[in-house]
Amino acid sequence: MSELSITTTQNVNINFNTASVGERILAHLLDYVVKIAYFIAIAYLVFNLMGVEKFVNKLDMWEQMTIYLLFYLPIILYTLVQESLFEGQTIGKRIMKIKVIKIDGYQAGFGDYLMRWLLRLVDIVLSFNAIGLVTMLVNSKTQRLGDMVAGTAVITLKNDITINHTILKEISNDYIPIYPLVIKLTDNDIRIIKETYEASVKTADFEMINKLKVKVETVTGIKSTSANATAFIDTILHDYNYYTQKM
Repeated sequence: MSELSITTTQNVNINFNTASVGERILAHLLDYVVKIAYFIAIAYLVFNLMGVEKFVNKLDMWEQMTIYLLFYLPIILYTLVQESLFEGQTIGKRIMKIKVIKIDGYQAGFGDYLMRWLLRLVDIVLSFNAIGLVTMLVNSKTQRLGDMVAGTAVITLKNDITINHTILKEISNDYIPIYPLVIKLTDNDIRIIKETYEASVKTADFEMINKLKVKVETVTGIKSTSANATAFIDTILHDYNYYTQKM
């Protein structure tokens, strides 16, 4: 297991642990078990129990291939569909608590999952997993060929670090800041403020939020004009992100 360090556009460093080769192999095997179970279920329930096999045998070769392709298409598209729907995870990856992300720290999109899926033909299918395994072993980010082309990596979520645990705060294009002195704070200050604020909101600890407000005012020299301590801290977080994006 190695560390993947990402620097966002706001110069925020986020460190993730990449999934180990063993974790990725186990996730792959678990997905393989799901695919086999689906194959057996379709073969027995549809083709045997429902008698579809007898109907298919009366068709020509191309018609038979079309029927089989329709029923077994979920196996072919398994990884692409699941990673797209479950934000970088398949059933196997969910069980192993690993996930696909972009190496720039953002959520991967359909195009990235498609590229990874297409390269599976080289990494896994045609080479019988050899190319993918060797590439992961020699790559510092445990990337297979598909990951390198798509600009993705697979991280472990077992260290309780996610992209949401950052100082990033979504702001609109027409946002107008209120407290310019917020730039006196550092990224680490904002991270602590954000984590404390969010934890306090969840537990309705308004006393802690008020203490946080007083501390920010003392450190920065800001005098709150917000309606209350909660609104003040929320504005501080938005303002900091606004100014750091503009700098």
